[in-house]
Amino acid sequence: MEFFDTAREYLASPEFYDTAWALTINLIAALAIFIVGRWIARFVTNTLKKVMVRHEVDPTLVNFLGNLIYALLLIVVILTALGRLGVESTSLLAIFGAAGLAIGLALKDSLSNFAAGVMLILFRPFRQGDFVEIGGVSGKVEEIRIFSTRLNTGDNISIIIPNGNIVSDTISNYTANSERRLDIVMGVGYDDDLRKARLVIENVCKSHDKVLQVPALNIFVLELADSSVNFAVRPWVKTEDYWSVRSDILEQCKVELEAAGCSIPYPQSDVHLHKTE
Repeated sequence: MEFFDTAREYLASPEFYDTAWALTINLIAALAIFIVGRWIARFVTNTLKKVMVRHEVDPTLVNFLGNLIYALLLIVVILTALGRLGVESTSLLAIFGAAGLAIGLALKDSLSNFAAGVMLILFRPFRQGDFVEIGGVSGKVEEIRIFSTRLNTGDNISIIIPNGNIVSDTISNYTANSERRLDIVMGVGYDDDLRKARLVIENVCKSHDKVLQVPALNIFVLELADSSVNFAVRPWVKTEDYWSVRSDILEQCKVELEAAGCSIPYPQSDVHLHKTE
């Protein structure tokens, strides 16, 4: 009963009302700091995003930096609001540090993918829309996330690759440059006129409207193979025209070489039988 009497007296005392009033004021002020600070953080983030878009920064980098800046500003706002309530920021930072260390040890693989995602976004070995090959998997880059990257293959299969695997592997970016060289091997028979065959192949390449004049076309005898004399045919094309021009040149070369009397040999073997007594 003595405890309840003491509590009743305290609740009726002016000190209780002063403490409750101060706590209410601090709570309202902390809430106001959080609401206004969050609005300011969002406004600053959106403004920076617009500036980066205006300067034609990569969309993936814009989203990543925007989310990172917003998260940092929001942490500052939360610490300021808690400080208004009388919570020591140093103790909070110590708690966050200990929690971060524990989480880091538990999620070291995820953090490795996160760090790799930051490297991919900052150094940009490829961008959204590029056609790449990573670890034997090739496809169009659809999305670069913080922890993983999504590719879409030519047969429309979506593949998710952890960013840690990407950074530690070789990356082949087929669309990084605006021009590519076709490397075609065209074989003719040993009995054919090599000069005529070379001229036919050269005319086919130069007559194609999507073959570039510069860099110049290069055609030379590559090897004397088992069943054919192989020409290396190396015209340059725009990257987006690579596969269509390759198909056109292969088809047209076969047609024109046969029309000129040249043969397109295929591997074959001659078997000689000797009859013995």
